[in-house]
Amino acid sequence: MSELRLMKGNEAIAEAAIRCGVDGYFGYPITPQSEVMETLMALKPWETTGMVVLQAESEVASINMLYGGAGCGKRVMTSSSSPGISLMQEGISYLAGAELPCLVVNVVRGGPGLGTIQPSQSDYFQSVKGGGHGDYKLIVLAPASVQEMADFVELALDLAFKYRNPAMILSDGMIGQMMEKVELKPQKKRWTNEEIEKMYPWATTGKKNDRERNIITSVELDSEKHEEANRRIQKKYQEIQEKEVRYEAIDTDDADYLLVAYGSSARISLAAKEILRKKGLKVGLLRPITLFPFPVKQIQELAGRLKGILSVEMSAGQMVEDIRLAVDGRVKVEHFGRFGGVVHSPEEVAEALEQKLTGGK
Repeated sequence: MSELRLMKGNEAIAEAAIRCGVDGYFGYPITPQSEVMETLMALKPWETTGMVVLQAESEVASINMLYGGAGCGKRVMTSSSSPGISLMQEGISYLAGAELPCLVVNVVRGGPGLGTIQPSQSDYFQSVKGGGHGDYKLIVLAPASVQEMADFVELALDLAFKYRNPAMILSDGMIGQMMEKVELKPQKKRWTNEEIEKMYPWATTGKKNDRERNIITSVELDSEKHEEANRRIQKKYQEIQEKEVRYEAIDTDDADYLLVAYGSSARISLAAKEILRKKGLKVGLLRPITLFPFPVKQIQELAGRLKGILSVEMSAGQMVEDIRLAVDGRVKVEHFGRFGGVVHSPEEVAEALEQKLTGGK
């Protein structure tokens, strides 16, 4: 049965991982996401489901442990925060190149550098543009509530296995630390080795008499073959863009102005929209739930009848570039953000829209 609980976003990640049948978690502590591993250690799922929970010696070690587990067809995940995710970038690129499904959770903190443990959204570029080397993309989900922190664990893993691609939950310190009511799904069984072999014949489950051995690697020294592998991967990304876009549109049918925001900024922008509506301005909100694939077509469809778009981010302005690419100059697009760990208020967002898009009217 489902269970209703009051819990932090980080705790919800851990609970959801156990309940959806994750086989292994490999991580390293860093604020503001340390409760993910602390909760897993406290719950001791190795005694109930057999799930492995291991604190690796570093973020580099943990991401390479994901490579090994994912190569066996296991549902594996890690979590970290901005500097830790930076250390994982080489391994993430290897996972993408080897087409291995896994889940990476980033509870973003302020930067650059060690920065602050306060929330930020300044890892957008790193997450959706491929923070490591080579031409690759992650499937990126951006939760705006503690409930979505829980729900997106299973969704991210389902998408990762559907497309044989690493997936990321891009959260931030606000949602990771805040407490909300969460409905937790019933416990699911972990896949057996026999089920994995049947569902995922690519997995390295041992040499069988009825097939050649499986080899998983991102290395290909023949340039022609490597280009062909890249073409196949790019075709996969195109399919993801066509089929897996997720977003939430609020009061966009009659909107003259549009707020575009994800995660914590979307929560704040929702309140800002109400402030502006009370002032007589027809303002809507579009919340990208998937940052890759980005809701390009949805923004394009709205752009033709809008007077302006404001991208609201806890950063110096990153997602705003994708919005501008989507509208292709057909409507004015401005950015408003606080950064370095400072969280904007609904009143600041409302004022920014009036000043930047309506001339302060």
